[in-house]
Amino acid sequence: MSNMEMLSAKRHRLGSVLIGCLALWLCGGLAAAAPIDREAWVTRHNVVLTSPQLNGPLSVGNGEFAFTADITGLQTFEGEYNQGIPLSTMSQWGFHAFPSPQGFTVDKFPRTMIAATIGNWRGKPEPYLYYEEGKSPPAWRDAANHLYNNPTRMHLGHFALILTRKDGKPRTLNDLSGIRQELNLWTGRIDSRYVFEGQEVRVQTCCHPELNQIAVHISSGLIASGQLAVELSFPYGAGSFAGNGADWGHPAAHHTQMAMEGRRADFMRTMDAAHYHAAMVWSAGAKLRETGPHHFLLSGDSQTSELEFTAAFAPSPLPATLPSVAQTVAASEAMWKDFWSKGGVIDLSLSKDPRWHELERRIVLSRYLTRIQCAGSLPPQETGLTCNSWFGKFHLEMHWWHAAHFALWGDAPLLERSLPYYQRILPQAQAQAKSQGYEGARWPKCVGPAGEQGPTYLEPFLIWQQPHPIFYAELVYRAHPNRETLDRYQELVFETARFMASFASWNAKRRQYQIGPPFSDAAEIYWSDFRHQCNPTFEIAYWHWGLETAQRWRQRLGLPREAKWDDVLTHLPPLPTRDGLYVAAETATETFTRPGCNTSHPCMLAPLGILDGAMVDRATMQRTLHRVAENWDWGNTWGWDYPMMAMTAARLGEGQTAIDLLLKDTGKNHYLVNGHNPQMGGTLPLYLPGNGGLLYATALMAAGWDGAPKRNAPGFPDDGNWTVRSEGLLQAP
Repeated sequence: MSNMEMLSAKRHRLGSVLIGCLALWLCGGLAAAAPIDREAWVTRHNVVLTSPQLNGPLSVGNGEFAFTADITGLQTFEGEYNQGIPLSTMSQWGFHAFPSPQGFTVDKFPRTMIAATIGNWRGKPEPYLYYEEGKSPPAWRDAANHLYNNPTRMHLGHFALILTRKDGKPRTLNDLSGIRQELNLWTGRIDSRYVFEGQEVRVQTCCHPELNQIAVHISSGLIASGQLAVELSFPYGAGSFAGNGADWGHPAAHHTQMAMEGRRADFMRTMDAAHYHAAMVWSAGAKLRETGPHHFLLSGDSQTSELEFTAAFAPSPLPATLPSVAQTVAASEAMWKDFWSKGGVIDLSLSKDPRWHELERRIVLSRYLTRIQCAGSLPPQETGLTCNSWFGKFHLEMHWWHAAHFALWGDAPLLERSLPYYQRILPQAQAQAKSQGYEGARWPKCVGPAGEQGPTYLEPFLIWQQPHPIFYAELVYRAHPNRETLDRYQELVFETARFMASFASWNAKRRQYQIGPPFSDAAEIYWSDFRHQCNPTFEIAYWHWGLETAQRWRQRLGLPREAKWDDVLTHLPPLPTRDGLYVAAETATETFTRPGCNTSHPCMLAPLGILDGAMVDRATMQRTLHRVAENWDWGNTWGWDYPMMAMTAARLGEGQTAIDLLLKDTGKNHYLVNGHNPQMGGTLPLYLPGNGGLLYATALMAAGWDGAPKRNAPGFPDDGNWTVRSEGLLQAP
């Protein structure tokens, strides 16, 4: 072979190698960039039940309204499920207040003048809506209880299958066999199948995406034999802390008026001062009849093998025409396909760590649950629209954990749905601040739709919810950075910042501003000493972040920085430490390494985790994180503590620690088959702040945060065991 031929052959081989490498690179790049199969991602976590699980009922909903069903596809076994997760039909507008015999109102309740003292510094007395058993006058007890307990979220209407045994004995859960129930997350539909008395029953249940309406299709030979019918019943409101909001023991205390025309019935409901409407439309071959006060039975004739109906609820009369079952099913499928297709996604299926499936299951189910429970016009209660907790009210400090994640997952409009609530109660928040001698708006804690806070021993002093509206506005701006966003939320941002700056009081001896007293820290373990506690670690950092963000909003709007806010920013105290660790507050008497101080929320980690760590010494925070991981009282934690700790670990570059904390095997970090995160048994059988926190943390870990390392999934371990593919996520602040 000549030299020229040899050179030509060498060039050919080199070209082949280069082409092969290029092909491999292109294939790898295309594989890496290939869109995630979202339907596969979602449906591999469909919930499938093959036996009744009292803590595993399934819900359908749309953010404003939700319906929770047992293993039959309706709410047949209410008494049994009340021992686990109750069965309810709830809405954002559906609240009931019991009449006050003495005419108790929040305005008439006496305010307690609180004078806080620390060393030589004495704060001015301020009026607080305060009541504590044994410390407040006994004459206030009835008024305090009534105002705190009302209003309560109500169970709008109960739908049960009436399954009749041939021998006349009462049906039980044990009478069902051949059970298979599936929640199809991609379509938002529950498909239930089982055998009763030797006959198969099939039930499909779904919710309209915009209306407070369910659609149900039932097929069974038991319909024609008269052994299967549907009962619609209306309960009175239950004045209980938890439960399904139903009281069946007082039929004379409320009223149901029915008007029927053809295959439609309209109901006018009256419960004391609460009024609402319901309507039911059913298929041919069926009839509805009243069987007792507030009870109505839908049954088929001897030729009927299928029974279907829609049922809708509203605070005002319903339209003359409602979507059919088929239309409701189609609308539900379209909404859910759109939700799953356009929002964020984190696919972990290529990971080697065997825990990937459980983490991804929690992510997908949390996406579903927060979409139907936490994306409405009001901040959600901690148990959402599934059942009641705290009398159905919502906690504004928990709103962050319920809904902040929507912005990071590409669904900022779902977060924005509830922000007009703050604009609506802004005058009340301004009046509250003014009554205590402060500027701006002071946001309440535990409230109902009207924004009124009941008198308690703790809630008037909690302050970590104050910067939240600034955080929400900033999340929305990052999703939609335009003048329209700035104009829409600037008043909320500025009025919140004005209160924060005026709440910080000047300590002349130390030449610093201080936070509190009076206050209760976010962990709520020093509440009994609210007159003396000051400078809580998380709140100092949050004051700094909130005021600095409000200043940026002024600059974005072409306004000068506010001098008072800058003065507070410049003179905030450092984050408190003891024994080389961050602690809950400057006035906390013990480090959390000692029993009794390592319980509840480890909020000393939040300044670098929830927040960006602008005031944090990272070495001190790293020591603190490790000590928490080694020494915390896990039995007394809450569901959102684990994502909070994971975010701190992620921002410190400890991805493996973040995963270990996010999936730590403790009772408070358990996720049920339906995706719920239980906390306190029957009192708090589910806890949506855990789900929302998990979503915020995993989005932060996958998409990063301001200043994060420039690599894929900077919050996950970089050890080859985790392969993270994501789409549609936004970086966290």
